[in-house]
Amino acid sequence: MALWKDPSSTPGPTASGTPASGTPATTVTELHKGTEHASADAARRGSPARAASVESIIAAEITIEGKITGSGDVRIAGRFKGDVQVDGNFRIDAGARLEGQVRAGVVVVGGELQGNIEAAKQVDVLSTGVIVGDVKAASITVAAGSRMRGHVEFGWDEKHAAVEFKGTPRSV
Repeated sequence: MALWKDPSSTPGPTASGTPASGTPATTVTELHKGTEHASADAARRGSPARAASVESIIAAEITIEGKITGSGDVRIAGRFKGDVQVDGNFRIDAGARLEGQVRAGVVVVGGELQGNIEAAKQVDVLSTGVIVGDVKAASITVAAGSRMRGHVEFGWDEKHAAVEFKGTPRSV
């Protein structure tokens, strides 16, 4: 799903589905046809299909409330209130805002996040990024100028999980 404005067309399609300017309207199906060709080209070259993945974008002028789940990449340039759970990459652009929990493979925070990031492989907090919440990731990169308020856990995996003591814990 992509949200965008086409400055070349004028508002209001005619009965034929063609914008008033006389140019044919581009449909989502036509947009995805190009992606299918790109995927086939990538496969022929031996490149991973991921290189031609489609990114879903919430545009800068958009405010949405709900839940995002899926397996693709998602970028927020506007405002979103709700939880995000994607198998791909997730990005909050500078000037954007998210209120909710995030679960994704790679998370890039350039805007403001009011909520927790959990189980990410990589979290990058850009210089314009603000996080108010907890972060749990395998790896984290924090740029100078970014801000965060919360608890951070990184570098831990299943084999480094908390050790249970039997009996009385001892001081080391």
